[in-house]
Amino acid sequence: MSFYAWKLYVSAAERRKKTEKAVARMKKAGKPVAPVVLEGRTIARSFWGKAWCDNLERYSDYENRLPRGRTYVRNGSVLDLQIAKGEVTAAVIGSELYTIRIAIVPVSAARWNAICKDCAGSIDSLVELLQGKLAKGVMERVCRQGDGLFPAPAEIKLSCSCPDWADMCKHVAAVLYGVGSRLDERPELLFTLRGVDEKDLVTGADGGLAVAKPREQNRKVLKGADLASVFGLEMADGLEAGRPAPEAPRQGRKGAGPKRKAEAAFKLPVKAKSSAKASGARRASRAKPRVAGGKTMSSRSPA
Repeated sequence: MSFYAWKLYVSAAERRKKTEKAVARMKKAGKPVAPVVLEGRTIARSFWGKAWCDNLERYSDYENRLPRGRTYVRNGSVLDLQIAKGEVTAAVIGSELYTIRIAIVPVSAARWNAICKDCAGSIDSLVELLQGKLAKGVMERVCRQGDGLFPAPAEIKLSCSCPDWADMCKHVAAVLYGVGSRLDERPELLFTLRGVDEKDLVTGADGGLAVAKPREQNRKVLKGADLASVFGLEMADGLEAGRPAPEAPRQGRKGAGPKRKAEAAFKLPVKAKSSAKASGARRASRAKPRVAGGKTMSSRSPA
């Protein structure tokens, strides 16, 4: 049979059987396996996954090979997919098990600094960034064609162990779509692949931490009149002006309640007669002789 002759059709059930055997061999060899598993026919559902796939499809260099790649990734043919800095490695099952390596040039420092500068002050949360929930203008800047975060065809070098002469074979296309699906689960891998730190978009490329604006403290200071109304007390004039109130004498009966004691503490002292003076007056009134019938009578009875 000629090399260019059509190959025999392989059913989906038979392909799935071959896939399971290949995965079992890889696991037995002790190699970590991370297959691309889709739910339904949709390859990517999140913002970053969709943005990656959209970026692939806008390059005319890839358009004639991408449809076969979508079929392969939907059939579960990508048995293993690993993403590291500047590199994607994968294993895809076809008529045989093929090894794919995709080298991607890291983002230049100048381009990354420009992205961070354009987004400065617009990204406050790393969680919102990875979930793609920021303003549309910010996300468009990060994903912009040519000077955004996604690679251009000139920045991608493709390699597959299959006999297909094309640079982008269906196995490579399946892996590139598999990257979009993997970004649904772990969007931070996009920044790892491009050799940048996603935290720079939050803190700034120069490493300076964003300083939170101080909040105005709406503190209310109670004045004397307000304090009196709150506690039901009669305030002295000197206390409201900031001067301590003079010590008041103890008033009220023994065992008076706390409210009466508080009122006594805050009232101005009341001038009272001296106890010594009062007792002297009482003694003088007892000592004064009484007059009865023109005679002076002593308070004492005669002996």
